[in-house]
Amino acid sequence: MTAVRAAFPPIADNAPRLIQRAEQLDADPLLGLRKIMQRLRQPVGGCPWDVKQTFESVAPYTLEEAYEVADAIARKNHTDLKEELGDLLLQVVFHAQIAAEQGLFDFDDVARGINEKMLRRHPHVFAGASVADAEEQTRRWEELKKAEKLARVNSQDAPAASALDAVSRGLPEWQRAIKLQKCAAELGFDWPGIAPVLDKLREEVAELDEAAHTENTAHQLEELGDVLFVAANVARHLKLDPASALRGCNLKFESRFRQMEQLAAASGLDLASLNLAEQDALWDEAKQIEKTATLNLRITD
Repeated sequence: MTAVRAAFPPIADNAPRLIQRAEQLDADPLLGLRKIMQRLRQPVGGCPWDVKQTFESVAPYTLEEAYEVADAIARKNHTDLKEELGDLLLQVVFHAQIAAEQGLFDFDDVARGINEKMLRRHPHVFAGASVADAEEQTRRWEELKKAEKLARVNSQDAPAASALDAVSRGLPEWQRAIKLQKCAAELGFDWPGIAPVLDKLREEVAELDEAAHTENTAHQLEELGDVLFVAANVARHLKLDPASALRGCNLKFESRFRQMEQLAAASGLDLASLNLAEQDALWDEAKQIEKTATLNLRITD
């Protein structure tokens, strides 16, 4: 391993030293970040919170930062995107530092591994191969990824290989559902089009409706899972990202609800004190304001 072991002396508690240290780190920002993490993780003189962290305890923060990157992109806020990408990069450095301390691997190993993977996965760029278009490249990427995954599984004395072994268990469940479906579809196990998938969705919703009128929580959970799995299949057939769809729906709900709050406040009303019919009326008004604003924007464009 080639972990950076350079000493990182304590930072004096004064502005000039902090400015000087910032200037030193700016010469090589990535190396500087790694040194900062090394310093934070030192048992003596480091940060108590950083010192006690593990892969497991940091993992939720890693997921959170990835979602915050996606949120900044959705909001088209590039200032926030720069900051959130830095936060996500910190997660990589954090995990690599923990691994280096345990003699597992270090940041250079991580970078070297992704470099090698990108070379392997792009033979049309680096090895003289050719692809017709982006769609073919995506298909070849998945084929190479699957082959690499199966090779790792087979090398670990695992049970008989399955086409589904290439699907990581660490993915968000909606994403894993789509990848499982794609793997099955490659072997011919798939609906012929969107119509039967929508029929299946209606069937599963009806079964969930029946389960909802029982006291069997386990059965309700199973039926809800079936609905969500088929909904993911609908997204796959339409070539849509279900997370983007839900994110858009969340933003729309948030916008309308905030508008409801503002309408209620403008009338001197407490939204929580209104009955459902009165709240529904505000919701409809908020929807109309939203539609008018959208129409005006289109006319302006």
